[in-house]
Amino acid sequence: MKKLPPAVVVLLWIGAAVLGWLGLAAPAAVASPPSDVVVEDTAGALYRPQLDPALAQISFYEPTKVVVFTRAGSPSDNLNEEVLRFARERHPEWISADGQKWADGLFVFALDTTGRQVGTYFGEDRKVSLNEQAAIQDDTHQLFREAQWTDGVIAGVKSAASRIARPWYLSPAVLITAGVTGLVGLAGVGTWLGVRAWRRKKFAEALESGDRSYSSVTMRLDETELNASTIPEKSTYGALVLERWHSFRQQHREATELRDRLTALDPKGRSVGKNLADARRYEELCQTLDGLDDAIADSNSLLNLDSRWREAWRNQAGDLVEQLDGVETMLAEKKTAGTPETAAALRAGAQHARDEVERLAARLEDRRVSPDEALDQLVAERRRVGELLDRHADAVMYEYAKNEKERDLMRGKLESSAQDWRRGRRTRGSILDVAYPTLPIINVMAYSNGINAGYSAVNSSRSSSQSTGYGSSGGSFSGAGSSSRF
Repeated sequence: MKKLPPAVVVLLWIGAAVLGWLGLAAPAAVASPPSDVVVEDTAGALYRPQLDPALAQISFYEPTKVVVFTRAGSPSDNLNEEVLRFARERHPEWISADGQKWADGLFVFALDTTGRQVGTYFGEDRKVSLNEQAAIQDDTHQLFREAQWTDGVIAGVKSAASRIARPWYLSPAVLITAGVTGLVGLAGVGTWLGVRAWRRKKFAEALESGDRSYSSVTMRLDETELNASTIPEKSTYGALVLERWHSFRQQHREATELRDRLTALDPKGRSVGKNLADARRYEELCQTLDGLDDAIADSNSLLNLDSRWREAWRNQAGDLVEQLDGVETMLAEKKTAGTPETAAALRAGAQHARDEVERLAARLEDRRVSPDEALDQLVAERRRVGELLDRHADAVMYEYAKNEKERDLMRGKLESSAQDWRRGRRTRGSILDVAYPTLPIINVMAYSNGINAGYSAVNSSRSSSQSTGYGSSGGSFSGAGSSSRF
């Protein structure tokens, strides 16, 4: 086993000593199950055979009465006010004798399933800071967004148990302060070592991926050159593909030089950020060449209508048809269903595009349309379907977002998803993508992922603000607690 540098050994020893001191100097915290559990599931959302045993096994630092209250209200409701109203009417024992606070020893976890709010409330001897309350609520948001009500409640109570009446010596601030002198150097070294290891891993992945494409391109180099030599230059698409071919040899030489330099690097060199960037550039360059030689082969076959032109045509139309098949699945999802108008237009547009692809194949078969005309029509279909997808996505965003800020947030996530897909895409040799690199991306999964990411971003933005007031009916009540939206 390779020895660690002396400096790292010293820092590890210091860190262990500091943590050991903390463990020896502080008495152990006693774990206590809930002193009582009350579940008021007025929303009918919880699965009690799962919930009850899970809550009974959660350990608190001090015996705590746990109340779970669910309701099915409205987004406009003040959850704090509604919880207090319910307690006053049905459970006055949850409130202190003077009526101004929550009862000692109490923790209330509240969930509004249709109003999409979560609240946490505490007796004076069990209260935690607003930041801690936000952390408890945040631990449930994702589960509640997925309508996992029971799991979300369990997660919320567990999160609260780890914070309520926590001994001072177990608070993160104390642990960080006590250990900072000995651990800051250790953390720095650990981070440094972790970054280097991560870079080596990513370097190896990029190099391996690039090598696969490089081998494929190199093995077919003579064949690609022969295909390029017979592409008709008078064809619009032939001319555009040949423009890319003129730089093919130079790019292949660049890839070869990069490969030779990168493969010669030792582990230390593979940990350097610049070399990782070069490895990724090598991967991207080789994948581009791998797609370009496919496009050259298909251009030769389709534009000359040789014996494999049908396969070449399927390569051009296949991506579009495959994506059109996913439109119905996207429209069936609640979040991406959009408005009836845009959904109907997209559905009709997808069917029209399918029919047009079949019609063009038949017309190519009996030579009633030229390859250039067929490709022109395919470009038009991609643009038309792209516009329909954009309109549908806009409808989804306008339907859900409350203001322009939220719409911009959703639109940014959609664009980011499309860019991620384009970056990660292994091209299948589309003549259209080579000839017109800025053609609209037709990828239903990228649209769905982008829209879902937009929903999550908006929900996170909405839930970032806490509500602490108890509304007009709360009077002078000032019990500790807050709520947020998910």
